[in-house]
Amino acid sequence: MNAQAPHIMTDRQPIRQLDEAAANRIAAGEVVERPASAIKELVENALDAGANRIEISYSDGGKTLIKVVDDGGGIPADELPLALSRHATSKIDGSDLLNIHSFGFRGEALPSLGAVGRLTITSRFMGAESAAKISVNGGEISPVQPAALARGTVVELRDLFHATPARLKFLRTDRAEASAINDGVKRLAMAAPDVGFVLRDLTKGGAGRVVFRADPESGDFPTSLRARLRGILGADFVENAIEINAERGGILLSGFAALPTYSRGAAVSQFFFVNGRPVRDKQFYGALRAAYSDLLVRGRHPAAALFLSCDPEQVDVNVHPTKAEVRFRDPALARGLIVSGLRHALSEAGHRASGTVGQETLNAMRPETTGRQYQSFGQNRQYVPPPVNSGGFAEASDWQSGRVEPLSEPNQNDLTGLPLGAARAQLHENYIVAQTRSGMIIVDQHAAHERLVYERLKNQMRNKTVASQVLLIPEIVELAGDDHSRLMEFADDLASLGLVIDSFGEQAVCVRETPAILGEISGKNLIADICDQLSEAGSSALVKEKIDAILSRMACHGSIRSGRRMSAPEMNALLREMEATPHSGQCNHGRPTYVELALSDIERLFGRS
Repeated sequence: MNAQAPHIMTDRQPIRQLDEAAANRIAAGEVVERPASAIKELVENALDAGANRIEISYSDGGKTLIKVVDDGGGIPADELPLALSRHATSKIDGSDLLNIHSFGFRGEALPSLGAVGRLTITSRFMGAESAAKISVNGGEISPVQPAALARGTVVELRDLFHATPARLKFLRTDRAEASAINDGVKRLAMAAPDVGFVLRDLTKGGAGRVVFRADPESGDFPTSLRARLRGILGADFVENAIEINAERGGILLSGFAALPTYSRGAAVSQFFFVNGRPVRDKQFYGALRAAYSDLLVRGRHPAAALFLSCDPEQVDVNVHPTKAEVRFRDPALARGLIVSGLRHALSEAGHRASGTVGQETLNAMRPETTGRQYQSFGQNRQYVPPPVNSGGFAEASDWQSGRVEPLSEPNQNDLTGLPLGAARAQLHENYIVAQTRSGMIIVDQHAAHERLVYERLKNQMRNKTVASQVLLIPEIVELAGDDHSRLMEFADDLASLGLVIDSFGEQAVCVRETPAILGEISGKNLIADICDQLSEAGSSALVKEKIDAILSRMACHGSIRSGRRMSAPEMNALLREMEATPHSGQCNHGRPTYVELALSDIERLFGRS
């Protein structure tokens, strides 16, 4: 006989009201998922209380102790018992659940914590003569008692989930829980750059180990946020990020987003905030990916800290117990603002590329002792310098195998004041060396020109001015598998890009026209690349994403190839077009098109400073 289906009740129980302790434990399961979420609730309460400094301590990943100390306005002694009852809050009156101006408002955090742990609240209300303390253990509340505290509030939670031991089994290791706490506190610190934060690990006793500290930052929001991000995401992020400031339909987008050449191998540096509240929303992450869609190679992820601000009635923050998700009245408006705001800002950045690329280049150029040649003499090892010729110079080595093309174009000194400077040489028939007033630029001519062609194609497509060239002899291209049907599905779109094809039997196409901007190209190779791109994109990709990817493949066919010698005017013309073209600091695959080396760094490389 089959087992009884679990949804069929064989012994029905009457409907009854759960007692307060059980209700609070159920609420705790929704609000307090782990120690990090408990700390999030307590820190949000401190921020709502107007705290200027917040100190958080924990032991054993927050399982045995969580302590949050703030210098905010405090809680009156006679309101402490009410603070531990469900759905009691000072932040809303209940008449309008959409007009939310605070972090916490549900009135569930403190009673939920008290239901699953040993909770003590000590607080001194602003202007009160003394402080007061209240404790709750497994739902049992003690009377209010006098206490000693100069100002603010201290919340101490011991033995989280001791009242619900089964929940402890679902927690991860102490290290993993501590990492989640660190991440959560840093997100809250980004949301409030004018507030100071200290995070301590008390696991080993004593004063504990400070794992994170952020002093209050001054100035307007962009200034204070930039300083706070420097401390959390690092100086490299700040120095390679652009400020975002856009508005549409009553929603303001601000914050900072990194240049495409400053990308990450995982989506670990993507932060979103709505009206100052840290949120994790799939539509926002998707919008961020879309904004960088044709600027990053697959497997690389953008870095950004973005803030959306709007009238509270435009967004519902009450859709999730932990308030980690939000719902906009017009989600398409918010998503579109992120995409357009980022694309506009990245376009305004022009040819700028990540400054870390130049530093990485310098690091690669520094000599390493492990690269020296050693020769053994018995038990001793001695450094052997390279052989010298009769003139006292080291003999020719691999570096001399690349030809250097000197330039003698007149009036080049006038160009050194421009961002990418004046072309001075071409190395290995692919790298342009240019001089600026403060250093030098090395440009990958193929990667740079590929980006320029791509941007031209995009502009022509946007303006519906893509010119095509008719082939004197149409080219027949044989196809394999599903390539024929997949390609013909996009025949009209390809025609708008200047590539005109007709079906030629069941497994071939006839190429009649190609984009004029590409010059003389192989139709067969171009079609093969487009087929590969359509196959990689898959059926789920949007048409626009497929078209952008096809344009990128086309641009590769029309770019200056490695191995082509360029004259001085050609090289300088390329540099000037890069300066005038958005996104030219990175190629179509997200790699840098040039590196910049400061003269001061080069002098240090040679020990001259």
